[in-house]
Amino acid sequence: MKALISEKYGPPESLRIGEAEKPIPKQGQVLIRVRAASVNSADWRILVADPFLVRLMGGGLFKPAQRIPGSDVAGTVEALGPGCGRFKIGDAVLGDLFNCGRSSFAEYVCADENALALKPDCLTFEEAAAVPLAGVTAWHALHGPVAVGPGMKVLINGASGGVGAFALQIAKAIGAEVTAVCSAGNMEQSRALGADRVIDYRVKDFSADGPRYDLILGVNGNRSLSAYKRALRPGGTYLMVGGGGKQLFQAMLLAPLYSLTGGKKMSLVSSVPDPKALEDLLGMCAAGKVKPVIDKVFSLDQAVEAFRYLGAGHARGKVVIKIGTPT
Repeated sequence: MKALISEKYGPPESLRIGEAEKPIPKQGQVLIRVRAASVNSADWRILVADPFLVRLMGGGLFKPAQRIPGSDVAGTVEALGPGCGRFKIGDAVLGDLFNCGRSSFAEYVCADENALALKPDCLTFEEAAAVPLAGVTAWHALHGPVAVGPGMKVLINGASGGVGAFALQIAKAIGAEVTAVCSAGNMEQSRALGADRVIDYRVKDFSADGPRYDLILGVNGNRSLSAYKRALRPGGTYLMVGGGGKQLFQAMLLAPLYSLTGGKKMSLVSSVPDPKALEDLLGMCAAGKVKPVIDKVFSLDQAVEAFRYLGAGHARGKVVIKIGTPT
């Protein structure tokens, strides 16, 4: 089968399209004929080994642990391994394969059946592939340390990216009052997704004055912890949802210290697969409350270009790789 091959850490040019052996499903696994797979910032961080910590958290110390990258997947069930009973051959499914081998940037992949969910008819395969990691991360951010409720003031810094666009829609569906922070070119997208207030970060500093928030999601992580703390209401919470190595270490090491004073909490949200949250989110998609936002769709042969585009940091919504044609 054709697959995207990653044999060393480095820039997108270190990737190549090559041949790989078609996998065989083991106990509790299904074989998926992949129709689409989305590229996440986690895939980028593993590719470039930034922060270095990814090497120690399963990425592989000297080279990528997984020869074929990719976690988000959408496709059709091609074969069933022993003990499978949730799906039948031909079912359209999606899921986050981070905990079961990844390898979704290929024509076929095996996955634990418990990591998957049925694809709603309202979503294309490309849209379905955009949901698992980014959507569930946004879901956790809004249902985790702070359970967002109607009327709560939520600010999303980085509202136009993959996680941010999901978080904006989920928060609005819950009934929160949402302020979106993004660039001028992405303000209309945030308004279209339902933001009550949109701030161009190049023009206005959301932490300098104005409203104070019950919850702030730092999706791009490009502000200091002191700025986020300044913008919180007493009792408010800041959650780091994305960012580079510097922001990650600040959230891990300094956020607990910042939380000790002022009655404001600061923490981070981890991107972990959660089939139950995925099912709940897909229910919102089926109800028309949430819709995946896709910036660009690339073919598997263009996968290197897809990584390069994501790594530039200006994607609006999700970047998806289309693999094969539905039959």
